[in-house]
Formats: sequence, structure tokens, C-alpha cells
Amino acid sequence: MLKQNLQFKLSQKLSPQQIQLMKLIQLPTQAFEQRLKQELEENPALEGGKEDIENDYDADLDNSDDEYNDSETIGNDDINVDEYLSDDEIPDYRTQANNYSSDDEEKTMPYAAGTSFTQYLISQLNTYRLNDEEREIAEFLVGSIDESGYIRRELSDIMDDLAFTQNVYTTEENIKKVLNIVHQLDPSGVGARNLQECLSIQLHRKEKTSDTELALNIIDNAFDQFTKKHYKKLLQKFDVSEIQLKAAISEIEHLNPKPGGSYSGNNRIVEHVVPDFAIKIVDGELELTLNGRNAPELHVSREYNNMLKGYKDTKDKSQSQKDAVIFIKQKLDSAKWFIEAIKQRQQTLFVTMSAIMHYQSEYFLTGDERNLKPMILKDIADEISMDVSTVSRVANSKYVDTPYGTKLVKEFFSESMKNDQGEDVSTKEIKKILETVIEEENKKKPLTDDTLATILKEKGYPIARRTVAKYREQLDLPVARLRKKI
Repeated sequence: MLKQNLQFKLSQKLSPQQIQLMKLIQLPTQAFEQRLKQELEENPALEGGKEDIENDYDADLDNSDDEYNDSETIGNDDINVDEYLSDDEIPDYRTQANNYSSDDEEKTMPYAAGTSFTQYLISQLNTYRLNDEEREIAEFLVGSIDESGYIRRELSDIMDDLAFTQNVYTTEENIKKVLNIVHQLDPSGVGARNLQECLSIQLHRKEKTSDTELALNIIDNAFDQFTKKHYKKLLQKFDVSEIQLKAAISEIEHLNPKPGGSYSGNNRIVEHVVPDFAIKIVDGELELTLNGRNAPELHVSREYNNMLKGYKDTKDKSQSQKDAVIFIKQKLDSAKWFIEAIKQRQQTLFVTMSAIMHYQSEYFLTGDERNLKPMILKDIADEISMDVSTVSRVANSKYVDTPYGTKLVKEFFSESMKNDQGEDVSTKEIKKILETVIEEENKKKPLTDDTLATILKEKGYPIARRTVAKYREQLDLPVARLRKKI
């Protein structure tokens, strides 16, 4: 049985404009410039650059007759032409004072052209005498090398791929023979299948000395003990002194574990961070500025306004003219909203970063990370009366230029933990102290996580061993055994 009934309920929905505004807020400076460029291309009613309004402004004052005070609509569309002709005032963006940095000039960074890493390796193959089959195998092997310089595939898989994709039927022995030629290419160690082989290739190409011979022996015959830093076992196995072992390990430490990364002409585009904010200390006070590239000069096209004026002056209005005016209205609406959205974006960015700067003023004045206060997104959201998601959008993708380097804004946020005095301290402060303790430890006898926990407790930070282990891993510091040095 079907029933009909009415139900009232309240629900929150975001308008398309609100969604676009949130997306604009999330964009960092470079991405924002691309979005701005896209909008200028798509909307002819929106123009960038400084508007030449001096002469037009005087003319508009002369032409502001009484006829422009009458409202006129088009058909049933309720298009108020006068609403779009109210350009007899100087746009407010021309009169407002903005706290922007003097970074208005276009700054582009050219990229140097060059050969790719693969092309660089193939060009070296031309110096070797290879038959047709060997050349095809060699080029296939070079094409299988990743950015780090390794071939991370089994020879049997490569043999199958050569047969199916290149129509080259060969054996693993032939592939290994050609692989040995690839191992002779520069940079040294390229084409290795694992770290042990990579280090071994580099040591084989070094000048033979007692230190390199011992280093090669360690890599080829005791790689597992070396990686686990079982130095006593190495001393016994090779019957050498501690000084000799130390010299051999020094040779190994100077090798390149990622030979592919040493090639500078691999055409990899480097992302350059453009700070969205700048914080300076002026007369002992903090001064915040927003990158000038976030404050473009935009205005509504005067040509589109003139089209509306022409329409208003026309007595007999055709349907095509009415359709054109509807199109013009849509474009003008879009242009005006976009300008307003950019103003809101600028205000949101500045207000949010200003609240963060004042909250962490002690850090920005000293540069000491131990002065970072515990701060979560809600702290700033409550301070500026905005939603947590808005603060998150600002923090996750924006950079600030400080006297101590360019920092990601989200780095200033951290959880709190109580010290032995019952005071809330930032987890970043504890991590900094932990890092300092590990840096100053005796590397012959590195401190275990239990010992580190005891030291931190003595310094007034009672945290458990597992928490120490978590912070150590977040700092990308290995366990005590792997920090050991001879």
C-alpha cells in the first residue's frame, strides 16, 4: 500500500560557491596562480592587471543621467541592467590598503634541457662493440633501470619479457654477460640488482689498496654481519685490527647506495617552494605579510559593461539581444563572485596565519623549537571563529618564510604531553630533546630506548619506552644497535 506524507527536516548544504571558495583557500601560491590563469581564460568578463579607469571614470560621471536611475528588466528573466552598470564609482580594490609583501613581479625559473638518465646510459653503450642481439639486450636492461640506478627484476623475468616484447630469444647466461657490460657504465654501481652488488661493483672499480680489499671482502663475504654492525664478529672473521676495520668501513660509507640519484641531467623537474607568507622581526615585534602573488589585480571587463549600456540604449530589443544579455549577466556574475572569493581567500589566509604567529610568538622570536607550544587545529579555529576544516586547509599546503628558514605551516601544530610539573608541553619539544641526547651519545655504546626513557624522565618528561621508540622512528633514527660505530 502506497502512502504519501510530508516531512520537514533541517539539513546543511554547501553552495557551489562555498565549495569553490574552500578549494581556493586550499591552493598554495603557485597552484593559485594556475587557477587564476584558468579563470581568466574561461571568463571573458574577468580581466587581470591594472585597470585604466581615469578617463573612463570622468566620462561615466558626465553620463550619469537620470535615465540610468530607472530600473529596466528583460522579459521574465528579471535582469536588472542598472545593477551591472553601477560603475560610476572607483572599484574598492583600488583604494584599499593591503598588507602584502613586495613580491608582485613575475618570477619564473627556466629549466635546462638535457638528456634523460636512460639516454645517457644508452649513449655510453655506443662505445662498446656489441652484436645486434647483445645491443637489444643491453638497451632493454638499461630501460629496466629505475631512478635509483637498480634493476629490481629477476633475470628469468627479463628473459621472458625479451622473448614476448622484443622477439629476442636468449638465455640467462647471455643476459648476465651483457649485464656485466652494463655494470661498467657510469655512474659506478648502476644496473645492480641489490645493495650488496651495487657496493661491490663500486669497490671493484676503485684503486686497489689494503683498505678497499678488506672493504670488498666484507661486502662480498660478510654483508649480513656488516649491515647488522656485528663488528666483533668481523674482527674475528678477517683477523684485522680495529683501526684496519674502521678504515675499511670508512671506504664503504663513502660509496653511493643510489647511483641513479647522482646523475644531474635526468630532467627531473624540481618543485620550488614559494612561501605563501613571510614573518619578519622588526624592532622586536613580529610582522606578517602575505605573498603579493596571492593578491592579483582583477576587475570586471568594461567592454561587457559597455555591451549592457548599448543594450539599454536600444529601443527595439530583439530576442537574440536578450539572449546575449543573459549570457553577459552570467559572465559578470561569475567574474564578480570570483573577485569576491579571492578577497575572502586573502582574508582567511592572513587571519589564520596571524593567529598561528601570535600563538607561537615565542618560537618565532627565538627560533628555538623547544619554545613551540602545544597547538592543535581547534585552538586556532576557536581563536578566529572559523571551522577546523578551514584551518586545516590553510595549514596543510602553505609555507611561511621565517628568519629560520621556510617552514610548512602544519609543522607548528603538535599534541601536548604533561611534564613532571603538570604543565602541557609540545611533543615537538620532547622530540628535539630526544634528538639532542642521541646526537651526543657515545656511538661505541649507543643508548637503548629504555635508557633514553630514563634520561628523559630525569629531564622532567616521564614517557614510556614504547613512546620513546615511536618518537625515535618519527625522527628517522635507527635502534641503538644500528647506531653503533667502531
